[in-house]
Amino acid sequence: MNSGSSLFSLSSWSSSSTSCGNAAFKFHSLGLLTFFILFFTQNVAGEYYGKFIGNLSELHHGVSGQVYAVDSRTLFIKDFTYDGEGPAGYFYAGNSRAPIINGFKLRDEKGSAGPLKAYNKKSISIALPEGKSLNNIRWFSVYCDDYSVNFGDVRIPRGFDFPKPQKLAALNGIHRVKSDPIVVIDAQTLLVPSFSYDGEAPDVKFWVGTGSAPSPQGIRVPDENGKTAPLPSYNNKTIVLTLPGDLTIFQIDYFSVYCEAFAVSFAFIHIPKGLNVPPSLNMLGISPQSKLNCEVLEDSLAFEVRWAIAGDSIVVQLVAKLDANQYMSFGLSANPDRSIMVGGDVVVAWVDKQTLQGFAVDYILDAKSQCSGTRGSCPDTRIQDNTNSIRLLNAALVNGYSIITYQRPLLPSDELDLPINTTISQAIIWAIGPLNERNEVSFHSHYPKTTKLIEFGRVPTWNCPMPENSDFSAEESQSKENLSTERATTSTTTKRPTTRAPATPAPASTANAWVIPPIECNEPEDGVLYAQMGPTGGKHGYPAITGHVGWGIAWYINGLLIPEINVVRGRNYTFVVEAGDEVDTPSRYHPFYITDDPVGGYEHKTAEEKAKVKIFAGVKRQKGSNSLVPTGSGRFCYWYHDPDQPEADEFESFGGYQRTLTLKCDPGEPAIVQWTPDEHTPDTVYYQCYAHRYLGWKINVLDSCNLPDKQQAASEQHQVYVKLEKPIEDLSTEASIGAPSKMHDQFMGL
Repeated sequence: MNSGSSLFSLSSWSSSSTSCGNAAFKFHSLGLLTFFILFFTQNVAGEYYGKFIGNLSELHHGVSGQVYAVDSRTLFIKDFTYDGEGPAGYFYAGNSRAPIINGFKLRDEKGSAGPLKAYNKKSISIALPEGKSLNNIRWFSVYCDDYSVNFGDVRIPRGFDFPKPQKLAALNGIHRVKSDPIVVIDAQTLLVPSFSYDGEAPDVKFWVGTGSAPSPQGIRVPDENGKTAPLPSYNNKTIVLTLPGDLTIFQIDYFSVYCEAFAVSFAFIHIPKGLNVPPSLNMLGISPQSKLNCEVLEDSLAFEVRWAIAGDSIVVQLVAKLDANQYMSFGLSANPDRSIMVGGDVVVAWVDKQTLQGFAVDYILDAKSQCSGTRGSCPDTRIQDNTNSIRLLNAALVNGYSIITYQRPLLPSDELDLPINTTISQAIIWAIGPLNERNEVSFHSHYPKTTKLIEFGRVPTWNCPMPENSDFSAEESQSKENLSTERATTSTTTKRPTTRAPATPAPASTANAWVIPPIECNEPEDGVLYAQMGPTGGKHGYPAITGHVGWGIAWYINGLLIPEINVVRGRNYTFVVEAGDEVDTPSRYHPFYITDDPVGGYEHKTAEEKAKVKIFAGVKRQKGSNSLVPTGSGRFCYWYHDPDQPEADEFESFGGYQRTLTLKCDPGEPAIVQWTPDEHTPDTVYYQCYAHRYLGWKINVLDSCNLPDKQQAASEQHQVYVKLEKPIEDLSTEASIGAPSKMHDQFMGL
């Protein structure tokens, strides 16, 4: 029985339902997973808790304790004491000279945001929130909110050198033994990236010991599966090893691949003295109370969810093969018996493939639309401050697989959260899709087609693949050897700035884009165009045509997916808009407007962004103010894809995909947007959605219409738009004051 086996070991992150490949593990994506399981014991293995910062000053309510830095974002308080009698005592941190109310609150060791209860010489770990590190705080305190009183604090020295993983030398020796530089993750954990060995020697072990070179007096180190049997062959495999028992990196001088039968070292490296590395969780007295669960969510993307109940919280790990700028989400359905998206409480997670920074964000799915203002699929903090109940524990990118581990309380922390019930099964929801330019969710490309139930409090069961030759480690040893004690190891904690501007996602691939016939300048003869909503057409559609990540819905003009529209200056155009007028339902509210802005979403731009934008049609001034209101809102019409037909990605042309679409309209009337481009209109403008970004495309404005004699107009080839129930002239509409482009000077300040 190996008490040092990892519950979430880094080598297990390479496992999936498909082969992970053998790409080298990125060193700088590593760090300590300090909050994997949150039950603590007082039987600390070895007196090392990290780097000592200082003792809490003993000012009020019996506060005392010794404070250590575990890593850049985690503090360990040994023998913490507080009488719990303060009216509103919280853990606080800040960057001012002394503890004051303008610092920021920290959740307690269980993830609770409530006032602190009594502690009596209890050892606990406290994590700083996302975006904070010991580089940018100057004090840690037990602080009273109600009366602005500091009960006790410790000061963080400037330039404090907190513990962090350390990279050493690489292995290189006989029997084809080699590796990338070995990483000391914490005081009991080694990462061996890209390890190779031909497996032909009779009695080879991982080996550590004291002295200048390996000797028979050394100690066996169990392999990544917790076994001490002779090593098999390895080919460029990344593995994690745990030193046995209470042995630490501070007690050894070398690490070796060693043939015990013949006392021969095939390769070894020296371990420097005094490494400033994090303590292991075992050394902090953290012991898990349960083994690990796993379920496959989407086999084709190797999307798995792994979890363990830890007292009154849960630790979850998501693993999936994601493209750049894709997210994965997982959480609870609002209906405990059916998997439905609307009303769901999910975590949206991803790893930035350029910076290797990980994200885990608490979301409320108010509607099936991207977040606009405070409606749609929004981060909780967009709805209400201080409502992110998710604690990111680790993030990694391993062989192309994104791995995010996070913790959340079982009970709701605020009104935007749903409870996790450990006694019954619950319906869950999940999705994978592209991030938009705000690093928020766009419409999912993969989601559950049927109800999926999970019993979170079940007897731990591993229902994920365990290929014989995969990079599967700790979980396999749990399932096959029924280990009773596991120790969590590492994660990523990278230095993060205190503020971070929303990143612009990398452009979408424009390879294999469908060719959408443009609407030419001589058509339609009456100048009437129909604007409705429909699907983006997968990887061949909106993202490939525009080079932008879309939301999952897009404009259809005369039945065509975002065609380029060619118009002539001086000619009148009428857009019959049927894209939704339900202001309180973001997925059914898409006001049409024409602008020089290729992004759209004018409603939610900042004042500075609005000042750079011109609008030519689709808005009017609100009476008594300078505010604009959209006029291009009408009944909702949508081109629905036949679920019995292949998905969009399987069609080589839009024409084939278009034949799977059916237009369905809600009752009501369309809106009318009229526009006459003139000499002041730019050569290129865009039709967009007033409430959402990236739904439309280009309008080319021409001085005259000169087409080849035999050219056939696009809408004559694809006239599939719905007919009006009465003539346009009979509709009661109010013209937009921005309709004639000669009026656009009124909007120069937009």
